[in-house]
Amino acid sequence: MDLIIVESPSKAKTISKYLKGKYRVDASGGHIRDLPQKMLGVSVKNNFEPKYVTSPGKEDTIRRLTEEAAKADRVYLATDPDREGEAISWHLQTVLGLPEEGENRIEFNEISPKAVETALRHPRKIDYNLVDAQQARRVLDRLVGYKLSPLLNNKIRNGLSAGRVQSVALRLVVDREREIAAFVPEEYWTITAELQDKEKKFSPFRAALEKKRGKKFKPSNKEEADAVLAALAAGEYVVGNVKKSVTSSHAPAPFTTSTLQQDASNKFGMTAPETMLMAQHLYEGIDVEGEGHIAFVTYIRTDSTRVSEDAQQAALGYIAERFGKEYCPAKPNVYASKKGAQDAHEAIRPIDLSRTPESVKKLLDKKHYNVYKLIYERFIASQMADAKYNSMQIEIENGEYTLKASGKTLKFAGFTAIYQETKKEEDEETSGKLLPDLNEGQALDCNGVKAEQKFTKPPVRYTDASLVKAMEEKGIGRPSTYASIISVLNKRKYVEKDGKYMIPTQIAYQITDMLVKYFTDIMDVGFTADMEEKLDDIEEGGKDWHAIIAEFYPPFEEKLRFANADGDEPTDILCSKCGHPMVRKSGKYGKYLACSNYPACSNIVSEGEAEVSDTPCPKCGAMMVVKSGKYGKFLACPNYPQCKTTLPFGEKKEEEYEGICPECGRPTKKLRSRAGKLYYGCSGYPECKFMSWDVPTGEKCPKCGGALVKTPRGTVKCVNKECGYRIAAKPAPADGAEGGADANG
Repeated sequence: MDLIIVESPSKAKTISKYLKGKYRVDASGGHIRDLPQKMLGVSVKNNFEPKYVTSPGKEDTIRRLTEEAAKADRVYLATDPDREGEAISWHLQTVLGLPEEGENRIEFNEISPKAVETALRHPRKIDYNLVDAQQARRVLDRLVGYKLSPLLNNKIRNGLSAGRVQSVALRLVVDREREIAAFVPEEYWTITAELQDKEKKFSPFRAALEKKRGKKFKPSNKEEADAVLAALAAGEYVVGNVKKSVTSSHAPAPFTTSTLQQDASNKFGMTAPETMLMAQHLYEGIDVEGEGHIAFVTYIRTDSTRVSEDAQQAALGYIAERFGKEYCPAKPNVYASKKGAQDAHEAIRPIDLSRTPESVKKLLDKKHYNVYKLIYERFIASQMADAKYNSMQIEIENGEYTLKASGKTLKFAGFTAIYQETKKEEDEETSGKLLPDLNEGQALDCNGVKAEQKFTKPPVRYTDASLVKAMEEKGIGRPSTYASIISVLNKRKYVEKDGKYMIPTQIAYQITDMLVKYFTDIMDVGFTADMEEKLDDIEEGGKDWHAIIAEFYPPFEEKLRFANADGDEPTDILCSKCGHPMVRKSGKYGKYLACSNYPACSNIVSEGEAEVSDTPCPKCGAMMVVKSGKYGKFLACPNYPQCKTTLPFGEKKEEEYEGICPECGRPTKKLRSRAGKLYYGCSGYPECKFMSWDVPTGEKCPKCGGALVKTPRGTVKCVNKECGYRIAAKPAPADGAEGGADANG
């Protein structure tokens, strides 16, 4: 039997159902090999060759797949149709020992019986251009992240990370917040008149001041606004130009990854990672009652707006049947993908148009249903005729001032019969308004004029939707990375959410400022977009990936060296390990001395000799030394790293004793654990290491010889839980009694 390997178990389940047991289908669970987690894994001196290791926890998966591949007549690699999917297939081919030039790679844009069977009839070789493009991205991101993150940790605080694309996206958020903080509102006034024909044949309508002496004009203060009001009151309102027309609104393109994330955010308030999780489930397949595992939509990581001819014809047939032939465009709609789009697969669309949102509403939970409904209706709308409107614009003259009224009413619904785009504020003001049928030169009555003070508004903070849109427009990242970038910004707490809006945290400013100071190019939007184009060049086969990294790394390494050394002061102190001069550096905890022979010698010492305290280490007995950290002074064991004990710094309190050690008879001291919990330890430590959570009585258990301790409730018990020996506490004497029960006798 042939073997098909995919990434996810859910995808495997769907394909297995469609193939009805003719093939064995198994999943790798994503990558089985990657760069190592705790080391660079890239040989800078050997042409930046990556060192791949087995991904953590994948040993059993590799063993199982190897055994299955050995038994199979033929192995097919059916990972996702993109760079990362190609790289996963390459790793599988390598680890499983499949022929390098073997035709075992299959791909499909949708998980449907027809698509899978067609792919099985047309296997191909691994596309090494795609693999190399993914390798270049992985190596580039590893070099940047692995080198920049320690810099942030050394100079700002621990736990920070930087990334080639992530940091640029964070800069967008920080720059926007600074624009908002620096924004100075400017005053302006709007003037609106309610007008009506003198015969009162038509309903009143509103017109807004637009021009003065034929030029755009808005009063900038109350004095100007009052002057306009006075002039309008003294003059006459006369209809000037009347323009009637039929306008069209073209259907939107089917969803790409970016536009799906934006629409789900705008309409349902869903985050980009949340949207992609729902879409991934719909792509790989969901258990449907009575039908088993079913896939609903095509591949969901795409920046292409292309759709197959079969899908287009199916959509036109559906539109004609449900809405009527007039809703089908004269020529099928074709949409141009944005520049640089990877057009290898289609836009996101439903697989089976008979699965309408209404028919699956009871089968899906709310979030899956909302995303499916968006995808379904957007695709159908993309193949429909334009919406048409009766539009009208009227200019009203009054002396040197011109007022304008606009309105439009729907004439033909077109694509809006199934899909509504998010309306802009100006659309909401004019949509659905019917203006009176007036003639040029016609005099009008004024029922009232209103002047309203307003102020210009600062730029709006980024939301998930607007940040994704900005990244796409500026060429930052790719469809597969938008959601993960936003996820990292939230997870690392570089941004906080105020409703749906992103606000950078204080640490985000520090990270951005440091990276912009030392790495202007990496933090530049244009540089990041240019690098994405170079990665595309690798995919298209025009450039060696090693050359791109080799071009990038030397200047980056030089900037990194400068950033690490910035602020260093040479000293005449010699390194105790190698004899080279030490340099004084500034770190997040203050100044320290480091060997100038780094990286050959990595000796680092605190400046000045450490102050020795009079407190012995509770673990090894050595006298602890005073050190400084980000929270101030603390006591540390001088035998670090063999002993890593630390204690709070402060005046030594008088020791408290309670209980008797059952091992040596010395008093026991009250002590506190690191978590602050009280315990009792022998005062003879380290010779005697007895410890107990309860007060030791100094006696041994008559049953097993274990120590007897007294609990806070007064019960005496053996510390050996298996023994079970205990003496219950005596009840407290009654009021006025002296001897409990005996006092009553």
